[in-house]
Amino acid sequence: MTWRRESWTADHPLPIGVTKRAQVGEPVRAGDIIAAGATVTSALRVSGARRLGLSPEDLGRELRVRVGTDVVAGTVLARTGRRFARSVTAPIDGRLLHATVDGDLYIAPIVDRWAVRATLDGVVARSDDAIVTIEGEAWGIQGAAAYGPDAIGELTLVVDGPLAEVAPARIDVRLGGRIIVGGARVSAEVITRAHACGIAGLVAGGAPPAGLRVVYGDTVTAFGLPTREERSMPTVLCLIGFAAVPLPLSIYGPLAEMAGARAAIHTASARLFVFATADVGKRDAASPEDAREGDRQPSPSLAERDEAGAADSDLEAVQTGEELIPSADVPSLRER
Repeated sequence: MTWRRESWTADHPLPIGVTKRAQVGEPVRAGDIIAAGATVTSALRVSGARRLGLSPEDLGRELRVRVGTDVVAGTVLARTGRRFARSVTAPIDGRLLHATVDGDLYIAPIVDRWAVRATLDGVVARSDDAIVTIEGEAWGIQGAAAYGPDAIGELTLVVDGPLAEVAPARIDVRLGGRIIVGGARVSAEVITRAHACGIAGLVAGGAPPAGLRVVYGDTVTAFGLPTREERSMPTVLCLIGFAAVPLPLSIYGPLAEMAGARAAIHTASARLFVFATADVGKRDAASPEDAREGDRQPSPSLAERDEAGAADSDLEAVQTGEELIPSADVPSLRER
């Protein structure tokens, strides 16, 4: 699990009932609506061809509303004649779902409307009623599991170090709409408070399973679709596990450096994308030991110590290329 800046692919599964979606080749930014639709309930059957005095095969010619269109009560669905006209109107608000082979129509009430937003800056590579796929470049890191809907917001740091847990007192309404970066863990209290404050997402080393059940219910599963129940919940991304897991400096360092940048959590793949410049995080490839060593001042070589009058001292040293580093300045040797 390391930070990488490269071209990523993000799949966005779509619920049933798509009414519009982005087309292949269309450029999008994280947060843009790439698909929208509605959820319907039990459909109502409306007499069509018989009421108009037509054969079932002729009903299609007289329809004034295309199948799949949303209508309001009283909308004329089909009409024949002029002076002595006959018509079929919608009895309820809903969606015209289907025209049967017998010439009848089905209308279903709409109980919810949904929208799916992009989690990458890029271009639509696939678009159909099942999925919309986006390809784009960003900083990304693979997590262990994610809960809730996709989240888009500004990356914000609320802890003082990689070992710290997020304190509930640091979560308030001023952070609404942002993705909060924690350290070792986010508790159930923090997730609940984040929900109340309208926070988009939480990123940390881990989250306790019991706490996740308290917030999301006993049937909580990772990588879920954005249902009505989940959509108002904050997204939780566990980078490493499910307990209090301190973040390595190679992960926490870039997170802290990227604070303030736009970011997105892609729940289906449990990935965090950050839309920062390419020069951010250049030190990310270093291990925690390398990071600690990099913070030290360059040690003088043995030749420089000779010039300073220390040539008569016998010192253990480590050869690194053409330079000798005194063992006293190498942490791994000091700990022996």
